[in-house]
Amino acid sequence: MRSIVAFTAVFSLAIAAAPAGARSLAAIKDSGAIGLCAHPNSLPFAAKDGKRHGFQVELATALARRLGVALSEDWVISRYDIFRADCDIVMDSIADREAQEDSGLRISKPYRHSEVAIALRADDKSVRSLDDLTRAHRKIGVLTGSVAAMKVGQAGAELMPSLFEDELLAMLAKGEIAAAAVTPTSAGYYNLSHPKHKVRLIYPFEKEPDLSWNVAVGMRRPDDQLRDAIDNAMAHLVADGTVKRIYARYGIEVRPPQ
Repeated sequence: MRSIVAFTAVFSLAIAAAPAGARSLAAIKDSGAIGLCAHPNSLPFAAKDGKRHGFQVELATALARRLGVALSEDWVISRYDIFRADCDIVMDSIADREAQEDSGLRISKPYRHSEVAIALRADDKSVRSLDDLTRAHRKIGVLTGSVAAMKVGQAGAELMPSLFEDELLAMLAKGEIAAAAVTPTSAGYYNLSHPKHKVRLIYPFEKEPDLSWNVAVGMRRPDDQLRDAIDNAMAHLVADGTVKRIYARYGIEVRPPQ
């Protein structure tokens, strides 16, 4: 389980450099399948094996079905693997033109909102804000070198850095830190996987543009027909509750785009 921001950013940059050309909607329909780039072992995002295949794969499967085609997966581990991939889409891309300026991706209309939140142990009722943590000089776990680490540090908190969000949540459960700056995606899946050690979230960064973002389908230079078809398909999947149900299977609450 990795930071969704870092995960999507690496994929986006890699796909932009991939030599394979984009395909039109007509070409995708002629081939009978649309291609998804996903990591083979990165739940809750995606997984090649096991009972759960990740919300990116499940959502892309539902999208493909709405388009009238099958889904084909390109399983990639590093950005260099994507150079050889021939995928059409990346799910859960950051829906920001500036963020995608160097990626070469076109972005669909957003279908959910995400951000960095502060996770606390569910039984810790004393904290209602980031100020509560800083005033009490309580230690907060952050991703090394992240914008969240800078913001939390500026607030005067004592920091405990780590490379991965799941490590931060494990430290929180053990009482090694009082809180952790993580995405609701990671926290929701952690609660599903660790029902006896659940965390609760507060949202002190909702007005921080660098720590709050919408999520969309990333498309490799699609034609207008493909972009419109994906927009229409995703709007239907949101309206009929498919998007909400898929994320709920991984413990994740879908918050509407902002």
